[in-house]
Amino acid sequence: MSTASGSFQVASWNEDTYDEPDSGGRLTQAVVTLSFSGAIEGAGAVRWLMAYRLDGTASFVGLARITGTLDGRSGSFVLENTGTFDGMVARGVWSVVEGTGTGRLEGLTGTGGFEAGKEATWSLEYQL
Repeated sequence: MSTASGSFQVASWNEDTYDEPDSGGRLTQAVVTLSFSGAIEGAGAVRWLMAYRLDGTASFVGLARITGTLDGRSGSFVLENTGTFDGMVARGVWSVVEGTGTGRLEGLTGTGGFEAGKEATWSLEYQL
């Protein structure tokens, strides 16, 4: 098992509410692009579904396709992730969706996570 880590920046964030009952607690979908650096050099295309509570915190689920290089190997793969937002910092765990690796990342498996507040960092323990 190898360990990779780095940081990411949000390149774009487009969020729309698709359900907001009178009692509060809205549901949204965010279409996001990310720029990765560190052991992953490349871009991410993400869709997150979020459930906001009345206090502004949220839980989310999503899928992200990462395209670029992982420790020098080029290709792409998909991450499935879940997490929470406490009003200031988003924290999530993710796993590589089996069978989504392409190019030199074919056969990639792994798990990791991220934390995004003022800075955004990520980690991934993986096997090829």
